[in-house]
Amino acid sequence: MTNLSQAVQDERTARMALSMLVEPDDAVTGRLLGELGALELLRLAERDDAVPGLSAVDAQVWRAQFERSDARTLGQRIVDAERAGIDALIPGDGEWPSALDDLGDRRPYVLWTRGTTSFLARPLSDLVTITGARAATSYGEHVAGQLASDLASAERIIVAGGAYGIEGAAHRAALASGGDTIAVMANGVDRPYPMGHRELLERVADLGLMVSEVPPGAVPTRHRFIARTRLMAALSAATVVVEAGVRSGSMTVARRAHELGRAVGAVPGPVTSATSVGPHQLISDEVARVVTHADDIELLHQPDRTRPRNESFKHSSTRRVPSGPVGYEARRGM
Repeated sequence: MTNLSQAVQDERTARMALSMLVEPDDAVTGRLLGELGALELLRLAERDDAVPGLSAVDAQVWRAQFERSDARTLGQRIVDAERAGIDALIPGDGEWPSALDDLGDRRPYVLWTRGTTSFLARPLSDLVTITGARAATSYGEHVAGQLASDLASAERIIVAGGAYGIEGAAHRAALASGGDTIAVMANGVDRPYPMGHRELLERVADLGLMVSEVPPGAVPTRHRFIARTRLMAALSAATVVVEAGVRSGSMTVARRAHELGRAVGAVPGPVTSATSVGPHQLISDEVARVVTHADDIELLHQPDRTRPRNESFKHSSTRRVPSGPVGYEARRGM
């Protein structure tokens, strides 16, 4: 196996390398990272020692992720990112968003950033996530833009995913009002996606912040889109859904926010519209409260962040993974 120690010198570069080797939101890797630190984790991946909490078979599966690594290539990718002006934040940095620590074992290994990283150090209550349908209606885009504009004017930071429809409208409105916005990407921050939003996302990077847990050069995948939902949910005190299908990623963001004890709002729409089904279901299930204007967001119940509803997020860092019949591939999504 390639000696990974050739590519890393400290905890920061070790975490950067780890994000290039292991897919995000891997609870097993997250647990080991919390117990051992990145440097020792990479050393463990090179050895044949027992892996804490894993059977011999599961340990072999876990180590397979590192076998395709090339120390020289990893080192060069880290250097190239630094030369391109792409920064990396790790836990312990002054601008690391402590809100992500609520994710426990699912906390990102590192955050790759372009733009104003100080936004991430702002109080949780300053951030609001706005998400919704890509195939949005003119009504949805209007409401999302008005919400984002009013919130940005009130010095709140708008968090969204840069997608077509609702999220793009939120970013544009925040920028147009002179406010602050963060785009959470499912791909490398050096390659804005979708391509049709390249100009918009470059403006976000210039005037706001673009952030991702996957390294520069990474392309979006279904798993990375799903993994990103937990970041969008955790970063803000409140998440607002403006139009969404019942099985959309926006609904996942809202439910993860609810599990974390964050406030959730939903904008009602015409009962004849398919894009209204998601928000209406969130309201019916008492996951979200009705939002019709920015003042409603201020009135949302502000939960106690020290007691997330989903205890698995809060306590997963201390929970040992059993080495019984359930294999690593099944447990990594626990």
